[in-house]
Amino acid sequence: MVNGIYKPFWLDGESLVIIDQTKLPFSYETMRLITPEDAISAIKTMNVRGAGVIGNVGAFGVYLAAIAYEGNLKKIKSIAQQIRVARPTAVNLTWAVDRVIKVLESHNSSQNSGKDFISIARQEAIKICDEDVLNSAKIGLFGCDRLQEISNRKSGKPVNVLTHCNAGWLAIVDSGSALAPIYEARDRGIDIHVWVDETRPRNQGAFLTAWELQQAGIKHTIIADNTGGLLMQYGMVDMCIVGADRVTRKGDVINKIGTYLKALAANDNNVPFYVALPSSTFDFDLIDGIKEVEIETRNPDEVLYIQGINDRGTLTKVRIAPESSQAINYGFDITPNHLITGLITEKGICKANQEAIAQTFL
Repeated sequence: MVNGIYKPFWLDGESLVIIDQTKLPFSYETMRLITPEDAISAIKTMNVRGAGVIGNVGAFGVYLAAIAYEGNLKKIKSIAQQIRVARPTAVNLTWAVDRVIKVLESHNSSQNSGKDFISIARQEAIKICDEDVLNSAKIGLFGCDRLQEISNRKSGKPVNVLTHCNAGWLAIVDSGSALAPIYEARDRGIDIHVWVDETRPRNQGAFLTAWELQQAGIKHTIIADNTGGLLMQYGMVDMCIVGADRVTRKGDVINKIGTYLKALAANDNNVPFYVALPSSTFDFDLIDGIKEVEIETRNPDEVLYIQGINDRGTLTKVRIAPESSQAINYGFDITPNHLITGLITEKGICKANQEAIAQTFL
């Protein structure tokens, strides 16, 4: 069984049960993934999201394919290709799917039956998740050391952290990446407060990060996406921590749209800007984020409509733009490495440049 305290998904018999993140924070509902097509759909429609969890569900998608095709490796590899491209930006998805396939290929012999392949795929998917649990804990420790330093300089006064989108346990088991140091700070008794960007257009900050922090009893305040720069000018942000969906070999960071603007504001106001990520989020095949990374464009309705609870307590969706107006919906942007103070990883904090990354990971 997958380790960890916080679980955005879990195994139940031969199927995978996920928290339907499209329903949070207004209702807590789960979905059961039985087939590889279920996994593909859950990833595409963002019932699960966050680089790590997308990768985890992709790995279990290969396991579900092994069940569906009774261990036929040729058919498993065919559907695995569809899983790995279910969303194009987060590198963890292709990394995890390819890792399970590679393990299956290494055991491809006449001595292994279809049931053996099912078991092998299941165990490798669990192994990937359990590694994420350990990596998340280490990210929390290393990142919190920086928060501890700030707390010490402020003589125990509240440490104000600004984050963007959601990079907690709903995104990476067990305590996330960007939120892992914040959870560790709570456990150490550091007085911590989080500025939570609403993160338009899907509002993952207002919906998911705020929900996580509320569940954990951590002080937080939701702000409009364009407020962070003003707070930095007023000296009300001690540190920025964001997650990542892909990081190039030289340290360019691809993350939720709006991250780049926060990095620019932080740079202009001398606020440290950190990116937290497990090593599986590095894409060592790419160097220049702007020139080489495919940025996902999503349904423009995510910009044109917004979901929420009305005065009658009913979950509803309303249009916020003129009927004739068009929209474009880029899901991610690229933060150049020179704007990043450091990368918080399970191996420690390293500079966001090609030499430092190579020395640490290659």
